[in-house]
Amino acid sequence: MSLVKSISGIRGTIGGRVGEGLNPVDIVRFTAAYATQRRAALPANKTIVVGRDARLSGHMVEQLVCGTLMGMGYDVVNIGLATTPTTELAVTGEKAAGGIILTASHNPKQWNALKLLNEQGEFLNDLEGKEVLSIAEREDFVFAEVDELGHMTEKDYLPYHVEQVMKLPLVDAEAIKQRGFTVAIDCVNSVGGLAIPAMLRALGVENIIELNCTPNGCFPHNPEPLPQHLTEISDLLKQGKADIGFVVDPDVDRLALVCENGEMFGEEYTLVSVADYVLRHTPGNTVSNLSSSRALADVTAQHGGTYSASAVGEVNVVAEMKRTHAVIGGEGNGGVIYPACHYGRDALVGVALFLSMLAHDNRKVSEIRRSLPEYCISKNRIDLTPDTDVDGILARVKELYKNERVNDCDGVKIDFAEGWVHLRKSNTEPIIRVYSEAATMDEANKLAQSVMDVVKS
Repeated sequence: MSLVKSISGIRGTIGGRVGEGLNPVDIVRFTAAYATQRRAALPANKTIVVGRDARLSGHMVEQLVCGTLMGMGYDVVNIGLATTPTTELAVTGEKAAGGIILTASHNPKQWNALKLLNEQGEFLNDLEGKEVLSIAEREDFVFAEVDELGHMTEKDYLPYHVEQVMKLPLVDAEAIKQRGFTVAIDCVNSVGGLAIPAMLRALGVENIIELNCTPNGCFPHNPEPLPQHLTEISDLLKQGKADIGFVVDPDVDRLALVCENGEMFGEEYTLVSVADYVLRHTPGNTVSNLSSSRALADVTAQHGGTYSASAVGEVNVVAEMKRTHAVIGGEGNGGVIYPACHYGRDALVGVALFLSMLAHDNRKVSEIRRSLPEYCISKNRIDLTPDTDVDGILARVKELYKNERVNDCDGVKIDFAEGWVHLRKSNTEPIIRVYSEAATMDEANKLAQSVMDVVKS
């Protein structure tokens, strides 16, 4: 059994002994710690939003979280089955003190998690997250007296979410409707099965081929939207049955595209393509994390903007976007963050913007993909022993490559003329992740291997 505690929340496999898996005792303890932190931050605000994906354990976790929050004196707005971005928007819609999203994102069915939001519907920052961990460790929380217990109301925030996306100036539903697209979707039997069809219908898409859209938590394949897991929708598109395919993960903050010929668009290029469309109309700056494709920097430069890289993690991307006043940003895993809607990865926003671009473009999806800067990313790892001096290794790598462009805000990233290599210690496994990118996969592998050889020596 696994239980992982971090500044972004708590996640683990369901069951097991206390402290070994995600079980009722730990769920209550961590929820109470979060409520205590929110009470200190915003003592007058007594409302917290709760939303969940469709995991098999979701209802059980939801009951525990909502009951604990009421026991801490909070009024709960329970939005039920909801995407992560829907929950984020509900926090600001309710002017709540924060929100808890019950989802383990792309993890398999035995996992679940509590992801924690502040009053802006954004993930807690480093300091806030550490406060929650400290409170949970000390069990330093006080439950409400009987006359001060909170109450729960239930609301559906999906229509509000769709409405906010439809209001975006760059979303052109009329043009989409006129094109009469046939769209295939794979929503891995989670909340995307509710949200993505609703978004498409609002955009005027009448021909929707739905794969795995029953939100019952029975994932039909590995829920991470990677090419090797998406053979069903790829085969469908190879038969010429749709103009495009959209695939989301269980909580719908990641978006993968499939071309009309069944080829994978590439999750790194979801953000790149949408950013290209946005920058055509609203030139400005962009941000992604250090492990994302250089293609975004290239596209940004083509439109006269400035690209910046952040440490890995959505909260870090958002902070850098705010600092640089970026018009769009995100992560190379298919996560699009568009501040004109909100500061969170949002597949509904990605779908609406990409279809708007496609509606105004005379090219097929595969042709749009070929028009973007071409890079290949290689993802490798170095296993560590308990006595490995990771900081020492990264310091030596930085020194050895000091004549190249080096960024050490999160591990060490070395930018070469022909590509880059990024080394960072994993927060969840005893490994160093080694990501590299170049014009071809062979070149990317060689770049990674050259740096890995230095580390191992």
